[in-house]
Amino acid sequence: MFKDCGALSVGLVWVPSYRTNTFLAHIAKVQADGFNIHVQDRKVDKELVRPTFFRETEFSLVFQMIVDTYGVPNYKEANPAVFACITFPFLFGVMFGDIMHGALLLAFALWIYQAGSPNGKNFASAAYPIRHLFLLMGIFATFCGFCYNDYTSVALYMFGDSCYTFTEGSDEPTVKPDCVYPVGVDPAWFLSV
Repeated sequence: MFKDCGALSVGLVWVPSYRTNTFLAHIAKVQADGFNIHVQDRKVDKELVRPTFFRETEFSLVFQMIVDTYGVPNYKEANPAVFACITFPFLFGVMFGDIMHGALLLAFALWIYQAGSPNGKNFASAAYPIRHLFLLMGIFATFCGFCYNDYTSVALYMFGDSCYTFTEGSDEPTVKPDCVYPVGVDPAWFLSV
């Protein structure tokens, strides 16, 4: 495969301590295949900057990628992706907050869960790694849509009439006594625009 040209290559490799045995087993396999590789464990030089390493799960992978887009934390710093796992989809829901569009996103995520697979060849399988992100964004967008009482920018009278009574010819509505709209924003507020 390779010609012996008498060259020497030296490299510095960082290996997580929990993966040391796996790494050494791989080196032994490569040596058994006839390659001359020598591994030496040594102390870290003070001038070298240790790399950042975070263990990723299937759930946290996409959130770690989003955080790494803006910058990778330094060695021994807290991992902001842990917080982004919930805050990012929640703030998306606060921004997007619509029952219909949130439900469509939620249905799309559930379809990915049902039709996708890690090694499949269809569209759902291509989106399979980010299914958790879509699921949480759909849940929070639908929830915030109910809080805003917003269905494609139309107020819903799902929980009864408004707490305000409008009389013709008057600019000011009258408030019904002891009336509280049970869920979400009172639909009358959509008329204030």
